[in-house]
Amino acid sequence: MGDAVANQPPGPERAASPVDRLAEDVAEVVRAEARAVRGQLADAARPAGLGVAMLAAAGGCLVLSAGAASATVLRMLETFLPRRLAAAGLTAGYLTAAALLARVGLDQLRAAGGSSARLADEVRDAVTATAGRVGPAGSTAARQAFGR
Repeated sequence: MGDAVANQPPGPERAASPVDRLAEDVAEVVRAEARAVRGQLADAARPAGLGVAMLAAAGGCLVLSAGAASATVLRMLETFLPRRLAAAGLTAGYLTAAALLARVGLDQLRAAGGSSARLADEVRDAVTATAGRVGPAGSTAARQAFGR
């Protein structure tokens, strides 16, 4: 590119001074490199985008399968328990599992120390405050529902 550029006469498309020509050449090289990098990034992002979409679809399938499994367990419980009791038992089982998993997770965060321990304390405080408000409201709603 050096000889061809140096031998071109100045014209409306080429700058007259060597400094201007050098600036134009450098700008063209930078533009070409930017195009090449953009192409490489796009080529690298395509498989990643497809991978993210596949993971999202897998997550959706996981949620659907958990719902189907829950419905199956509920139907099995309904074969020997009244419908409301089966639903209440399944709900209690889920709440117990969630509380146990949350407790173990918070213990792990607390054991990690530092900012993880502070996060665990903040989450515990938020859950305690929320449970303090939800618990009485839930028991009132349950009493009203069974009182009818």
